Order: sequence, then structure tokens, then C-alpha cells
Amino acid sequence: MSARSAALAHLACHASTDVLPGHLRICQCRERGCSWHPRHRGCGGPVLLALTRDRGGRAWRLADACAACAAATSHTAIVPDTVPGPRQSRRSICAVAPAPLKEPSTSDERLRVREMLAYLATALPRFTSPGARLLALQCTLRADAHGRLRVPHGLLRSVRLCGRTELWQELAQAHWLHLPDLKSTPVAVQLRDATLLDHAVSRRTRRRAAHWALHPDPLAAPAAATPAEHLTALALAAYTTAAGPAPDLATIARLCGHSPQQTSELLDRLVATRTLSWWRHHRDTDEVHWQPAAPSRGAVAITPSSTG
Repeated sequence: MSARSAALAHLACHASTDVLPGHLRICQCRERGCSWHPRHRGCGGPVLLALTRDRGGRAWRLADACAACAAATSHTAIVPDTVPGPRQSRRSICAVAPAPLKEPSTSDERLRVREMLAYLATALPRFTSPGARLLALQCTLRADAHGRLRVPHGLLRSVRLCGRTELWQELAQAHWLHLPDLKSTPVAVQLRDATLLDHAVSRRTRRRAAHWALHPDPLAAPAAATPAEHLTALALAAYTTAAGPAPDLATIARLCGHSPQQTSELLDRLVATRTLSWWRHHRDTDEVHWQPAAPSRGAVAITPSSTG
């Protein structure tokens, strides 16, 4: 086992054995005066388990934080929800993935995509291309507990990544997966580090999120859009809900591997392609607000009125 895998396994054990009941979990960042992030925007959203890299990787922090603080904290990824099962030994807890308590809803699928985008923002190099990030997202959400999956060519065609061998090579060079035999049908993929999936929600739940990510209602970009536009639209769709605060421009940029300036340009392009009706950047809070061009029934836009 690599040092990284051992560290993640150790943290996963703590996450499983030191679980507090939901009503007792509080934002630890707020308890410390919101000192973990540069801006003091107030707490909001559900309490999540956040993993933060401090001091250039010399220290790691695993703590409960609200969605607003987790999004505003640099070098932070959300640890997918775990549900403790029957009483087990510490050793068995580290080896067995608990089962979820309920069937996922659309909001669950958005949450799973946000979690995995945050994980990939930490696990992949910053310069990873949008196409490679979209491919990595589908692989992570569809893999089994051992990091294995089979990718049919139909799936690659649906995300316009069929024949893009350079994307597989890019992920292999980042030591994120083993380079598969791309001539096989389907493509057999093995992720290099499946520690995260040991304690993730069920594969069925993750696969539902992967399917939603292919057509993220209400912000699916046109089929002819570039991978960068698809990824940006997906990140916005994952936050298109009335629950919790609006995301920062820096957060959307980090999830997509872009600079804030690139993200602003991509948002303008989403308006030009009629994926968005409009978007605004509130510089005093760095929050981004937007309106889907044609929201589906029941969809809620991220607007000042829905987040205030």
C-alpha cells in the first residue's frame, strides 16, 4: 500500500469510528471564528466531513464543516457520507463499506457530483484538462469498491470522448489510473487508489449520480459544447438548489481546474449558447449567481433571493 493510501485508510478509520449523531455535529470552522478560510461570510448549508491539506501537505485536518466554510477553504475535499453499520472491530470497519440508509434523490445526485468534483480537484494535478476531469468523474462514480469498472464505448460517445486516447494517457501520467487497453470492448479500467471508495456510498447510488452528470438538469450544455463548457455547466448544475449558499467564483474555478478569469469567460459562453439566461459575480462576497435558460419543472435557480 502506498503512503497516500495508508494515510487515507487511517483517516477513513477515524471517520468511521468517531462518528457523532447528526444532531451533535457542528461546524468546527465556525467554532474557531472561521479562521480556516480568508473570508468571513458566515456559515450555511449542511455539516459535511471535510479533509484539508495544510502546510504544503505536512499536515492534514479532518473535521466537520458547513458547506459554506468547506467551499471557502483552500485545498479541501469533501469526504463522501458514511453510515455506520453493526458494531464491528476497528479492523473490520476499515475493510467493509457501510450501506446507505435511503434511496438517493436528485439532490443526493447533485451532492455526490459535488463531492467527487471536490475530490478530483485535490487528487488530480491543477493543469488536468476538462475532458480528462469529465472522464475521471465518470470512472470514479461508476467504479466498484476495488476501483474497477468497464467503460462501454457508448458511454464515451455520449460524452463526446470516444477516441480521445490522450485523455486516458493524461490520467495515467497523473498516476490516477493504469493505462487500459483502449482496443478492448468495453474498456477495462483500474483506478490506482480506490481507498476513497471503501467508505463511499453504494455503487448504485454513485452510478445514478454518474448518469445524472451526463445530462445535468437544468443546466445541460449543448452537445456541441466543448469539454470545458460541459464541465462548467455540470459544476453549476451541482449547485443549482435552494439549499445552502451560492458558491464562490473561486470554488467553481477550483472544481473545474480553471482560473477565475477563465471561469468568467466560460460563463459568458454558457450565456451565448443559451445554457444560462444570465450570471452575476458579486465581488464583495465573491459569490456567483445565475439563472438557467430553460429550467425544468421544479428546478430552482441560484439567485440572490433564493440564497438570502
